Amino acid sequence: MKTKIVKILPGDTENLEKAAKLIKCGEIVAIPTETVYGLAANVYDESAVGKIFKAKGRPQDNPLIVHISKLSQLGEIAAYIPDSLKVLAEHFMPGPLTVVLPKNPKISDTVTAGLSSVAVRMPSHETARAFISACLVPLAAPSANISGSPSPTSAKHVFDDLNGKIPMIIDGGECSVGVESTVISLLGDVPEVLRPGAVTLEQLQSVLGEVKVNRAVLAPLQKNEKASSPGMKHKHYSPKTKIITVKSSAQAFVRYVNGKKNESVCALAFREDCRLLDVPFVVFGDKNDLTSQARRLFSSLREVDELEKEVCFARLPSQEDIGLAVVNRLLRAAEFSVVDLDKKEEGDLIVVGLTGKTGSGKSSVCKILREKGAAIIDGDKVARELTEKDKELLNCLKDNFGDDILSNGVLNRRLLASRAFKDRDSVEKLNRIMHPRITEYIMKELSKLRSKGFSVAVIDAAALIESEISEKCDVIAVTYAPESERLQRITKRDKITQEEALVRIRAQREDDFYNSKADYIIRCFRPFDVDKEIKPLLDRLGL
Repeated sequence: MKTKIVKILPGDTENLEKAAKLIKCGEIVAIPTETVYGLAANVYDESAVGKIFKAKGRPQDNPLIVHISKLSQLGEIAAYIPDSLKVLAEHFMPGPLTVVLPKNPKISDTVTAGLSSVAVRMPSHETARAFISACLVPLAAPSANISGSPSPTSAKHVFDDLNGKIPMIIDGGECSVGVESTVISLLGDVPEVLRPGAVTLEQLQSVLGEVKVNRAVLAPLQKNEKASSPGMKHKHYSPKTKIITVKSSAQAFVRYVNGKKNESVCALAFREDCRLLDVPFVVFGDKNDLTSQARRLFSSLREVDELEKEVCFARLPSQEDIGLAVVNRLLRAAEFSVVDLDKKEEGDLIVVGLTGKTGSGKSSVCKILREKGAAIIDGDKVARELTEKDKELLNCLKDNFGDDILSNGVLNRRLLASRAFKDRDSVEKLNRIMHPRITEYIMKELSKLRSKGFSVAVIDAAALIESEISEKCDVIAVTYAPESERLQRITKRDKITQEEALVRIRAQREDDFYNSKADYIIRCFRPFDVDKEIKPLLDRLGL
């Protein structure tokens, strides 16, 4: 069979009808959606549905999703329409949401894998909906790939997997979402997420109230447990390369992967991590951009195979919002193989690096962490103590910033600050002098804290990322506040003019420098609640 790739532009009814004719004649067609490409057949043509399973090599116990072009078609798919579906339809349909409902007897057991329920969605992709309308019937459609491999997010991916097995691929460009739809079951008393996607748990809860998450979202199905939704199989979305997921901070991930370096190893990592890796890598998004991670995930897993390595270590992202969908797909791609570097043995000390621009709220965050039982090492106090006791250090500062910064052997801190923070070069000069001594001091303090039995130590340092100290941290948290807010805080706190405060502010790095290194970003300004902002970090630390 020759597989034809066809682009159907808006208004191209001729090609649309040609493609729809294949469906009407009992064939299968690969179609674009906003999530991933689907392999579609007439839902009422059992022979055509069987071709889907054959082309993909899909197990018969894995149910298919029924795709519709208009909400009025729900009545012919589901046995009845609950009120909760009407609420979901109002907010999320068309869109990347699949709803599990009691099935209409017209839907065959082949489509639902013998279940008494049916999964249905209405895609937001205009070409997909136009095609379904042209077919005059709802379409059963799983992802258009070899079963178990990474889902296709481009027509090329479909061609690579199914060339010669299907007659046509409709090329609708790159998928905008990049991971399959959220699947929510409305069968029980409480709506339940069976597969996470772009419609997030938080969004669902905002319109439905209580929504639970099935345990199989982050764990394998139990023995003999039947998949009640697509995407719940133990192994799914997997490239040929063995995937091992790593739960860790950026620093720990880089150290771990570089320690595994050999000819057979590669990495799937965030853009910000890659410059530090000593192994071949594939980028699957920016660390703090969960949407880009989702969009790039499946194409990145395919790129991993192009590296021709045996093992790929993949760093797990945050589980917030659409990040839960990315984690879900990676865990299944790895067959739940997880290296948890966040998990500390009893008695170990978790070291948190807390940094951010001057006036961004580090003190407020430190206060909360201290109240929760963390030990705080204040970088400013360390620097102050060193400049009071270390005569060699004082002489070095004098040689670089002027004799007059010392008066009777005592450091004039305000004068030093006016010179050291006047521009970035001066800041870097100060850091070169101070950082080695501060690092040595802090390492001794960490040893003392370990011996005292502390479980968490926080190093509060404005220039933490620029120093070697960051490499000793298990987690890096960055505080953030707008410049106007920081300007008010600094002038009040340090009793300096706005001009002096602006000089200090402008001497520091851009926000992206700090945020790109952060495992957690804590917004310390209104209308954000610092207690809520810090909660994910506290959960990570067990505080």
